[in-house]
Amino acid sequence: MHTFIIADNQDITRAGLRHLIGSAFANSAIIEVGNKKELTAQLLENGEVIVILDYTNTDFNSTDEILNLSRRFGDAKWILFSYELSEPTIKELSLYDCFSMILKENNSSEIISSIQYATRGERYLCHQISNMLIKGAQKQDTIQQLTQTESEILKLIAHGKTVKEIAAMRNSSFHTIVTHKKNIFRKLEVNTVYEATKYALKAGLVEIVEYYI
Repeated sequence: MHTFIIADNQDITRAGLRHLIGSAFANSAIIEVGNKKELTAQLLENGEVIVILDYTNTDFNSTDEILNLSRRFGDAKWILFSYELSEPTIKELSLYDCFSMILKENNSSEIISSIQYATRGERYLCHQISNMLIKGAQKQDTIQQLTQTESEILKLIAHGKTVKEIAAMRNSSFHTIVTHKKNIFRKLEVNTVYEATKYALKAGLVEIVEYYI
């Protein structure tokens, strides 16, 4: 017998999960909570549980709060279940095996698979999230292929500097910067400054706050 805690304040989501859990795991205990306080109270009362959490529909303010709970209740397995999980959240929580991640747009078979994995103590990532992590790793590998000079020039490009301005800032010739720019675009497999800037943002070379400043 398994114990599930559904932490979501949407009635239709709770009803759908109750149906899926009941059809796949007869005689399982299902507990419903609507906020962090109620979830914590149930975690204190129950040991090995599977928490199905939509943190966007509860009162969690950050991934740190989720991580703190997961550390405090080490026997619990977590399924993050939402309409949208942000890329930073996915990257951060993918480092911890206790977190499965699935989207509400996924079909019922994938949702059931995530629950089955959790009952076996295994982590499940839906195909969209797996693809996002793979693509992110590939992009980071490409960024690492850039030389230090190329990375510095890419950062300046992302800040909107022209080739002429970059040449002046680096005491280099116009043609030298043009060559660096061509090499950067070739390695990143991009064709425009806009695409290169998006790459720099996703790779963390430029913070989004810096970009808008």
